[in-house]
Amino acid sequence: MNASERRFLRCVRLLPAVLLVLLACSSGDAAIRIGLAGPLTDPVGAPMLRAAELAVDEINRSGGINGRSIELIARDDFGEPDSAVGVAERLVDEGVVAVVGHIFSGTTLASAPVYNAAHITQISPSSSSPLVTNAGAFTFRVCPSDIRQGASLARFAAERLGFRRGTILYLNDEYGRGIRATFASEFSQLGGTIDAVDPYLGERPDVGPFLERLARRATSQFVFIGGNLGEAEEALRLARARGIKVPFMGGDALEGLEAAGALAEGTYISNAYLASFDTPKNRAFVAAYAKRFPTAPPPNQPAAATYDSFYLLREILMRTGTDRDAIRAAVARVGLEDPAFSGVTGEIAFDENGDVPRQRVVIGRVESGQVRAVEGL
Repeated sequence: MNASERRFLRCVRLLPAVLLVLLACSSGDAAIRIGLAGPLTDPVGAPMLRAAELAVDEINRSGGINGRSIELIARDDFGEPDSAVGVAERLVDEGVVAVVGHIFSGTTLASAPVYNAAHITQISPSSSSPLVTNAGAFTFRVCPSDIRQGASLARFAAERLGFRRGTILYLNDEYGRGIRATFASEFSQLGGTIDAVDPYLGERPDVGPFLERLARRATSQFVFIGGNLGEAEEALRLARARGIKVPFMGGDALEGLEAAGALAEGTYISNAYLASFDTPKNRAFVAAYAKRFPTAPPPNQPAAATYDSFYLLREILMRTGTDRDAIRAAVARVGLEDPAFSGVTGEIAFDENGDVPRQRVVIGRVESGQVRAVEGL
């Protein structure tokens, strides 16, 4: 064997070790994939995508996570549970280490089994159904549940406004049933009377007969609507056309109702966040959001909670790396064994069920096209 052949064999023997070193460097330097899931083309969900892009850009510009950048993997679930399952399966296949999403309770509940089976931490910014509490050990949320929002609205109606009788209209799904039940229970315990509890289906519900009965009775001092923005607009339109002038109220799914103009005037809406929160962190967030997206309206609650979720995950991943079980364990300790996370939406502190019982509930009133806080600040 000549010298050239001996050198060749030495190179061949060294090749596996060289490849292992290269692969290790490649894995260590590769971007960390974090998923984003929601109705990203919907007026409620589009701000979520903008906030995620803002957070990821800021984090990457400041050094990323221990020198590794974040790669945002955004997938649109169109607000549909079946689509949410497909999105979750796709994100798992794409190798994300955590997911911020989904927005609606129905899509979060549908997708949760997929993430939990894959041991991927799921943080929903705005799914408020009580059922999310038991969606799985890897499912968390950073908004108050309907138990708190419904109860807060009931106390506001009974104690602050002095209302003794009301009517409930609710969407017959997880969200509508949840917030209806908690509102009705709390209002009744405070001595109030619910004249009628009527379910509906669809984005343009035919609630005319219910409203005609309300008008005939003339005993209800308000209408509580446990549903979404479009349904609330339709119910308000039908009510005003029948001369019903009592105020409407509802949960965070009515966000954006102020854009309906005079139709929405005087409506009470509960939420966990308003862009007008006067805190240093929120002022900085709103200013950065406006600079990055100058033609967009101010950030909504899903946007602010998404922004917080990415910064929370940054803190977690800085300590744990990308091990999925370690990520979940570290998130679960926030506010229990570890300090709470201070974000633009306030203090995020999880309980043993992945809920945030300390998150505030703010009640706002639509006035001149804006939601002005009247309770909870």
